Amino acid sequence: MISEADEQTAAGPAAGERPAGAPCPAGPRRGRPRSEAAEQSIIEAALELLTRGSSLNNISIEGIAAQAGVGKATIYRRWPNKEELLFDVLVRAEPPEPEYRGGTVRDTLVEILEYLRQSTMARRDPTSFAGAVADLRSTPALYDRYCAQVVAPRRARLRRLIEEGVANGEIRGDVDPDLLGELIIGPMLSRAMLHPDASLDDPDLPAVIVDTVLQGIAPRTAGT
Repeated sequence: MISEADEQTAAGPAAGERPAGAPCPAGPRRGRPRSEAAEQSIIEAALELLTRGSSLNNISIEGIAAQAGVGKATIYRRWPNKEELLFDVLVRAEPPEPEYRGGTVRDTLVEILEYLRQSTMARRDPTSFAGAVADLRSTPALYDRYCAQVVAPRRARLRRLIEEGVANGEIRGDVDPDLLGELIIGPMLSRAMLHPDASLDDPDLPAVIVDTVLQGIAPRTAGT
């Protein structure tokens, strides 16, 4: 258990000061600072409770503090309220988006869908907190903030990528870029949210989706 006294003790004297008679430190201190360890234990405790099925509405600061083995004051020193803490938890628990390697717009679209495929498969794990993500709509303030700070930047990046494809001739320019983005992302989101039993095991699925959209779904005529 990480107590508030532990945190204060770990902080020690003010920067640049050393108690009289104390020897100079032999080298850098090893290990995670207590304050960072406390913060991580709080995040992990909230994730654990959400994984067990606690809803965003029902989870409490008291429950998180008890699970983390800290006092409520330790939590409030870092987050002013439950909503701020839960938002931080949701953002940190998102699988990190990779640095896309570039290449053609088509290749980058495939990479984006592969990230979504992997993320969805991770959320299907019974130890994930998928229920908390699905529960976001029941907490409008959290949902709006999550959309504004997580979803909207991703949509904007996808739109810029499609516009780049239009500019270099990879993508036709007579269809709204946002609609094209939905056509590309939609099948993966459908499997994630509407058809949770649909298979995501095929690593070629992202390429199949992207190529099908880019080539169109009209039947091919002879000679094409």
